[in-house]
Amino acid sequence: MRASHSLALIAACALAACSTSKKVAGTPDNEPTLKVLATRTVSVDKDRAFEGSEEKAIAAYRKFLEIAPRAPQRNEAMRRLGDLEMDSADNRSASGQGPAVPDYKAAVARYQDYLKTYPKDPGNDRVLYQLARAQEQTGELEVALKTLDRLVTEYPNTVYRDEAHFRRGELLFSLKDYPKAEVAYATVLKSDANTPFRERALFMQGWSMFKQGKLEDALHPFFGVLDLKIANRDEGALETLPDLSRADRELVEDTFRVVSLSLQNLKGADSIPAYITTDDRRSYEFRVYQQLGELYMKQERVKDAADTFSAFVKLHPLHAQAPVLQARVIDIYQESGFGTLALEAKKSYVSTYGVGSDFRRANPAGWENAQPLVKTHLTELARYHHATAQKTKSSADYQEAVKWYRAYIASFPEDPATAKNNFLLAELLREDSKFAEAAVEYEKSAYGYPKHDKSADAGYSALLSYAQLEKTAPAAQLPALQKTSVESALRFGKEFSSDPRTGPVLTNASEKLFNLKEGDRAAEVAQQVLDLQPQATPANRKVAWTVIAHNSFDKADYLKAEKAYGEVLALTPEKEAGRNDLVERLAASVYKQGEQARKDGKAAEAVAHFNRVATVAPQSTVRATAQYDAAAALIGMKDWDGATRTLEDFRQRYPNHPLQADVSNKLAVAYLEKKSWGQAAGEFERMAATSKDPKVARESLWQAAELHEKAGARAAATKAYTLYLKQNPEPLELSLEARYRLARVAKEDGNPQREFALMKEIYDIDRNAGNARTNRTRYLGAMGALAMAEPVYESYKKVALVEPLAKNLKLKKAKMEEVLKAYAVASDYGVAEAVTASTYKTAALYQDFGKSMMSSQRPKKLSKLELEQYNVLLEEQAFPFEEKAMELHELNVRRTAEGVYDQWVKNSFTALKELRPARYGKPERSEGVIDAIR
Repeated sequence: MRASHSLALIAACALAACSTSKKVAGTPDNEPTLKVLATRTVSVDKDRAFEGSEEKAIAAYRKFLEIAPRAPQRNEAMRRLGDLEMDSADNRSASGQGPAVPDYKAAVARYQDYLKTYPKDPGNDRVLYQLARAQEQTGELEVALKTLDRLVTEYPNTVYRDEAHFRRGELLFSLKDYPKAEVAYATVLKSDANTPFRERALFMQGWSMFKQGKLEDALHPFFGVLDLKIANRDEGALETLPDLSRADRELVEDTFRVVSLSLQNLKGADSIPAYITTDDRRSYEFRVYQQLGELYMKQERVKDAADTFSAFVKLHPLHAQAPVLQARVIDIYQESGFGTLALEAKKSYVSTYGVGSDFRRANPAGWENAQPLVKTHLTELARYHHATAQKTKSSADYQEAVKWYRAYIASFPEDPATAKNNFLLAELLREDSKFAEAAVEYEKSAYGYPKHDKSADAGYSALLSYAQLEKTAPAAQLPALQKTSVESALRFGKEFSSDPRTGPVLTNASEKLFNLKEGDRAAEVAQQVLDLQPQATPANRKVAWTVIAHNSFDKADYLKAEKAYGEVLALTPEKEAGRNDLVERLAASVYKQGEQARKDGKAAEAVAHFNRVATVAPQSTVRATAQYDAAAALIGMKDWDGATRTLEDFRQRYPNHPLQADVSNKLAVAYLEKKSWGQAAGEFERMAATSKDPKVARESLWQAAELHEKAGARAAATKAYTLYLKQNPEPLELSLEARYRLARVAKEDGNPQREFALMKEIYDIDRNAGNARTNRTRYLGAMGALAMAEPVYESYKKVALVEPLAKNLKLKKAKMEEVLKAYAVASDYGVAEAVTASTYKTAALYQDFGKSMMSSQRPKKLSKLELEQYNVLLEEQAFPFEEKAMELHELNVRRTAEGVYDQWVKNSFTALKELRPARYGKPERSEGVIDAIR
């Protein structure tokens, strides 16, 4: 008895503790499905001081109720006992212990007993809630429904309201009372938007309507479920959407399934837009079309499926998922055998989602995802139309294939398959006789990508395309085309040096370059041919050596040309046409080496090369010229004997050679070099007498006169110059020069009258020559003017300043004015030598006049004082003349700054040293002048 009584007291204490708890037991969890409701448990707060098993607690409460029928805690004990019995059944069900169907009868009986005993208890809403749950667990669905009806009726604001209405809907749905179930779910949805039963209520409300055939209405709650679960989520596959529990994912899949079924039974895809009324729904709109389309595919309704996917694409062409749905259309057509429709769908796909599409700008991420299929479809389209073109040979079909190849290349320039597609594009263009375009594309394929198995073939095919173009190109366009072809060939040779086609390719390029006047490049390419390993064919090597030989010859690299021509001849059969031309080129190469050596001053080498022509090419036409030039070179070497022998042999060997006329000239040169002036002059006189060229005759006669003069044969020189003047009054310059030479000879012969006459003649002729005057005639005229001033100066010199002083002074001044005028005439020519001479002589004239005054005879009978005053007066009178002299000398000296430093300037320096020794007598001063002259 004591033990039982103690247990009862403990239970009473526990009830007291529980009665003070503010926690509401039985709060519903977050997933109110039928399955979860079937296993729902209500937590019971336990007295912390109470220890023991659940069974002991139940036994304790029961004992308490037995021994304390009137205890104030009896109602709480009854309710608590029902909860414990409920928990016990739940625990046995959860643990798998006990019967298959848990026994909730004790709990049902306890709650019913409580309601009878305390019908007005304010907490009976909780009891009714637990009772309905227990009844439902025992399978008494209709009884449980009535209990829930009583709960929501008697306690409309109970905290269990939402769950009660939801459970009512579930029970009504299970009992197939769909209209009432719809109402029950609607009641839940009218509650607070945060109710945990909202998602499931929406889903089941939709099903309730669906079961009633209210398909259009049913779609609204179904879309509501989708709004809550997948709005604004990632656009990946449903099964991979993040942050969805397994239950959520199953709910979404079930919802889409029933939505698709509903749409299918309405107007299909045409029914969808009416429900896409918010941004949330627009975020998953594509899934609605996608799921409906897939449902059609399961039902083998191919056209409806394709139309459904296409409907979304047409409605939202720039949507990120549009390519995905369009791709599904293509798959459907292909899988179903609709090849034409699939082809058109592919064209639409690549046009809509290609590189230049509006879609790319509007949706970069979606565009990037679409590119693998763009690539695939572009390849398929290009191949299809290529094959079609090869069958039909239609240019239109070729161009269609070209379009798709180009689209692929432009869209995927870095893709590994692009190089091959570029090659196929080039092949296609060549097949359509578009050789210019084909060449460009072949080159792109060959050199615009990392090397691939068609790189070399592409490069060579480009050359074949250029060759086709060259056959029909207008002459004006051919050089430019050949240059382009050559560049392509050189690129081929560089990139594919081991290819067996490289030898012929480079050989052809070398020939073209040479014909295009690009000799250096042609030779470089020819050398590449010769350097090839394995070695190029003899024919190719012969062409290469020929190009090198010709270019070397054109560049004046005659030694290299000789070697190259030798190589060419070694590869050329004796009787082959054109061999003689090669021999002549070889001889010319040797001869040109002689010319170069001669030009470089290497006379001995020149002679050796000229003589070598007879050895390497004895029958060549250049041999005679070489022998003649050898003689000339020997003359240059002062090997007069050798030159004579060579010229005599030449005269004998080639009597009719055009150069025979020059033999005398060469011999004359030899005489000149030997300083045999008379003999040389004789040769020139012979040439003057025999030459049919008036100019040559004139020049030869002039040369003969000069040589006679040089030999000191003044009589012969005079005769030759006189003959020259007689035969050649023109040109003016040489006629005056001849007179000048004759005047010089007259001076040397001591014949001043003849000299003066000739110089005056020169002066007069030059003054009247007008436009025929030259710098040389002016010079000679200036010299004539100077010569004419000399007699005037001599006349001045003869006047002495003696008594009668006034008269002689006046006369001397007059003579001085005449001299000044004469020198001014010479100076006016502007000839440097005449100017400096006139300046110096004028200065000397002033200086002389001043000295003459100072040394003039003094008047007689002057006192000493008067004589002193007279001398002072003379000095004052003479000083300006001396100053003028110094001024003119300095003027002459300053001409050194202009680069003039002749004998007359030097004379002015000498005069100034005397006149102004302090300034011009210092050594360093003269050095400065010399520096200035330099």
